[in-house]
Amino acid sequence: MDLQQIKQLNKQTAKSYNDQKALIKRVLMGKPAKCPNCQQSLQFLAPQDGSVAKITCAKGCTDIELDLS
Repeated sequence: MDLQQIKQLNKQTAKSYNDQKALIKRVLMGKPAKCPNCQQSLQFLAPQDGSVAKITCAKGCTDIELDLS
């Protein structure tokens, strides 16, 4: 891997991180958001009985676990 490929990978990683962060903010603010894969609505699931909080779509192709500590 040369330096140019590493820079490109870092750029893609940063974009992915920022896109996911914006998606999480949007859902937690109660604004409608769609799954990037299946276009179904995303929903926030609060933690219950030891489970973790998560943002998910009905199909499960988006499943983001949140650390609320």
